[in-house]
Amino acid sequence: MFQDESSSVTSSPLQVFSMMSLSPNIGSPYPWLKELKSEERGLYLIHLLLTCANHVATSSLENANITLEQISLLASPDGDTMQRMAAYFTEALADRILKAWPGLHKALNSTRITLVSEEALVRKLFFEMFPFLKVAFVLTNLAIMEAMEGEKMVHIIDLNAAEPAQWIALIQALSARPEGPPHLRITGIHQQKEFLDQMAHRLTEEAEKLDIPFQFNPIVSKLENLDIEKLCVKTGEALAISSILQLHTLLASDDELLRKKSPFASKNLNGIHLQRALQMNQSTLGEFLEKDMVTGYSLSPDSASSSPLSSTASVKIDSFLNALWSLSPKLMVVTEQDSNHNGSALMERLLESLYSYAALFDCLESTVPRASLERLKVEKMFGEEIKNIIACEGAERKERHEKFEKWIQRLDFSGYGNVPLSYYGMVQARRLLQGYNCDGYKMKEENGGVVICWHDRPLYSISAWRCRK
Repeated sequence: MFQDESSSVTSSPLQVFSMMSLSPNIGSPYPWLKELKSEERGLYLIHLLLTCANHVATSSLENANITLEQISLLASPDGDTMQRMAAYFTEALADRILKAWPGLHKALNSTRITLVSEEALVRKLFFEMFPFLKVAFVLTNLAIMEAMEGEKMVHIIDLNAAEPAQWIALIQALSARPEGPPHLRITGIHQQKEFLDQMAHRLTEEAEKLDIPFQFNPIVSKLENLDIEKLCVKTGEALAISSILQLHTLLASDDELLRKKSPFASKNLNGIHLQRALQMNQSTLGEFLEKDMVTGYSLSPDSASSSPLSSTASVKIDSFLNALWSLSPKLMVVTEQDSNHNGSALMERLLESLYSYAALFDCLESTVPRASLERLKVEKMFGEEIKNIIACEGAERKERHEKFEKWIQRLDFSGYGNVPLSYYGMVQARRLLQGYNCDGYKMKEENGGVVICWHDRPLYSISAWRCRK
C-alpha cells in the first residue's frame, strides 16, 4: 500500500500535490485549481486538509492560515461530496486555531443560539433521510417486546428522550399482546424540558387512545449529571434501558494525563500520519477513502479497535454502567456510531473522521438532491460533530465515537452479557433497508450484534445486553 520513498520512481497524486509550494502570496487564485477534475480536486483537498491539520498540530499557525486560504478556493458547502465535507473540516480546523485565543473565540461565538425547534427539526430530517434510527428503533422495540413477554409492569428508561415515534410504535405493539398490555412506565432523560414535554404529550395521548395504563417520568438532566435515584425503579417492575447514540458522550478523558504520560506521542503520531498519507499510491478519491489508510502504521491506544481499554479512560462511563447494572435491568439495548474518533492525536482523529463522514455525505449524495435545503441542514449537523471531534479536547470533546469491539469489551467488563437480537426484528430491519431503493445500505451480524454499513464502511452498531449475576 505504501511505497518506499527511496525506491519509488513514480509519484502518487498526493505526493505530487505535496511538492507544490503553498505560496504566502495567495491573493490571486492559482489558475490550475479551476481546471482540476472532481477526483483530482478531491485528492488535492485531502492533501490540503492533512497538511493544514499537521500545521495546526505543530502550532505552525502562519502555514495553517496559508493552507486554509487555499482550501477556501476549492471547498464549498453546496458542491460535490468532497467539497462539502472539506468545508466543514476546514471550519473545524479554523475553530481549533481560534481556541488558542479564548477571548476571541468566545466573542466570535457569543451570538450563536441553537433553538430547540431547530434542533428538533434537524433530528427529524436525520431520521427521515437515513435508515439508521429507524433500524435502531425497530430492533430495540422488538428486543423489548420479547424480553417483556408476560410481564405485567414494564419500566423503560430512555437515555435520550428526543423522539416519540419509537415509543408510540412500542405502545401500539404492547396493546396488541395476546395477554393484554402491561402497565407501562417510561422515564425520559433529556437536558431540554421542551423535548420531554412534547414526548409526554404524544405518548400519553397514544396510551389513552389505546386504553393502556401509562405513566411518563421526565428527568431534565445531562446524562453526565444524572442522579440515578431519580429513575425511581420500583420493586416488581421489569426494567429495560434504551441508549441511542448517548454512551460515547461519557468517554471524556483527561487529555492532560495522556500528554503527561507520553509528552511526544501526539506530536510524533501527527507527523507519522501525514507522512504515511502523502505516500499513498491511490489514484482516485474513491480508492483513497475506501482503502484503510491507517493499516500501515500504529494507531494510538485510544482508537485502535483491537487494543485493550485505556487505563486513562474516563471513570464516568464505568461508574455509569455500574449504576445501571445495579438497577438489574432485564434488557439494555445500545446503539452507537461504529467509528474510531476517540484517539489522542489530532491527525488520527482527522483521518478516521474523514472515512466515516465521507460515507455519510456519500449517502446523501446518492439519495438527496444537492440543492436540497434539508440536506444542507443535516450536513451542518454533521459539521458540528466534526468540529467537536477536531477542535475540542478534554471534557468539551463529547463526540468520542468508538468501534463496536470497544463497547463489547467495556460492557463485558461492567458485568453485562450479550443477548441475541430478535430474529423478527432483523427481518423487519432488512426490509426497511431494502425499502430505501438504494443498494449502498448493508446490514451484517457481528459479535452478537448488528452493524449497519454504507457499502463496506461500518457506521452504526446495535446490540442487546443483560446483567450477568
